[in-house]
Amino acid sequence: MKVEASYKKPDLTELGRTEDRITFLYLEKCRLDRKDGAIEVRDTEGIIYVPAAVISVLLLGPGVDVTHRAIELMGDSGMAVVWVGEQGVREYAHGRALNRSSRLLEAQAKLVSNTRTRVKVARQMYQMRFPNEDVSDLSMQELRGKEGSRVRAVYREQSKKTGVPWDKREYNPDNYEAGTPINKALTSAHQALYGLSYSVIAAMGASPGLGFVHTGHDLAFVYDFADLYKAEFSIPVAFEMTALYGNEDIDTHTRHAMRDKFRESKLIKRMITDLKRLLLQDEDANQDDVDVLNLWDDKLGLQKFGVQYHERQDDAE
Repeated sequence: MKVEASYKKPDLTELGRTEDRITFLYLEKCRLDRKDGAIEVRDTEGIIYVPAAVISVLLLGPGVDVTHRAIELMGDSGMAVVWVGEQGVREYAHGRALNRSSRLLEAQAKLVSNTRTRVKVARQMYQMRFPNEDVSDLSMQELRGKEGSRVRAVYREQSKKTGVPWDKREYNPDNYEAGTPINKALTSAHQALYGLSYSVIAAMGASPGLGFVHTGHDLAFVYDFADLYKAEFSIPVAFEMTALYGNEDIDTHTRHAMRDKFRESKLIKRMITDLKRLLLQDEDANQDDVDVLNLWDDKLGLQKFGVQYHERQDDAE
């Protein structure tokens, strides 16, 4: 019987600061176990040990087997764990968020619960897509119309650039194979982008369901967030792959191309910056999130947790 060495759960002060950690580590086709305070990564080429406290987010790709003890260590070390497709092109499940602080989640809930701030964030998201135009006075209806025109223009531009015929975006979610090659490629490319967006949102502790433009779905904010990058990533890749391969295994070629595009562009790092900027607004996005638990009071504000409070005499009477 194998005997594990005892391992003490680290105190918060012992864990690496977020800014000092390796941001994301992607693994595939390996077995993960625990060796004291390190993750043991074993594959056909040998074994390496990764100190658990220096990783922010661990992306587990296809072919990864992980032990219960390894997952326990990841949780104790403040590491977010996300089960993904190749290079993050799908998001299947996730463990605890990287941020033990609820700062991003609370900010998101506050912004989406007020009409004025919700519209403000929605405008910011559209403004990111129209950097040279002022959209601050446009209504949501005007913004949707403007975005629709922009996307149609991107489709026409990519069609002209690649020579792939384009009519309209048309697909049946229940019958993928019935679509044209370009529509199938677009579906695959967008799904890859949704997967990466979901991974970043979950890892940073925000809610995938609290959308500002989309609403009523558990992935509403994922769709909001992914829309920021479609014109730059998924639409061009879909047209390029269709021009190269036609209908020949277009799904696989498109997913692999998106995977490579994510890696080459360092899109994850950009997404984290954009997410903090949108949800924290005027707050310091670089402020380190602290593992603090308080008690909420409607009159006194935040109160200390872990204190034995006594009944006030005037309340008792």
